[in-house]
Amino acid sequence: MPTLILVRHGRSTANTAGLLAGWTPGVALDERGTRQAAALPGRLAGLPIAEIVTSPLQRCQETVRPLLEARPEVPAHTEERIGEAHYGDWSGRKLAELKDEPLMDVVQAHPSAAAFPGGESMRAMQTRAAEAVREWNARVERDHGADAVYLMCSHGDIIKSLVADALGLHLDLFQRISVEPCSITAIRYTRLRPFLVRLGDTGDLASLAPHEEPPSGDAPVGGGAGAP
Repeated sequence: MPTLILVRHGRSTANTAGLLAGWTPGVALDERGTRQAAALPGRLAGLPIAEIVTSPLQRCQETVRPLLEARPEVPAHTEERIGEAHYGDWSGRKLAELKDEPLMDVVQAHPSAAAFPGGESMRAMQTRAAEAVREWNARVERDHGADAVYLMCSHGDIIKSLVADALGLHLDLFQRISVEPCSITAIRYTRLRPFLVRLGDTGDLASLAPHEEPPSGDAPVGGGAGAP
């Protein structure tokens, strides 16, 4: 079965503003995110990408645009099921305010029981994304062969949930996974099991340096803004 390259969108204006964007329209890449997207074709230059599949949200579409311009021959598709979690009433709110919501403790420690008010549950988010990947795996293998490589550009919580699915981790453990903006995660699917072969690879070690303020231990809902 194919190898899936998962790219989280580049850093967005919502990331830098500390907002939980969700499906809020008009959330674009910021200046750094634009540079990250511009570097993507070079980072992926050695890979024979058969198909490019993208979340419908603007920040993902902008992230893959330089790659599509560099490889106009590669078919491109939009896939609703790998769009960001539907955060409902939380969409567009400041993460600093949301940390005091009682539901945030559930999101952090027991996400399989978390459902966003006016939105979807985290279980539903993972299920739709995993179903999309399985269907695309079959389609890419049918059209390009079992050794094909294809790319999906999606969002932090979606990618983390797909990694958990590939590793056989319970959704309640997915907050232990971190993927920075424009990071590359690769999963090689086989008939018996998936293999996680890259996780959150940015080629940049800046995020490993000590922080001025110690990290809280909570996972950034939506994925966070990455290294400063």
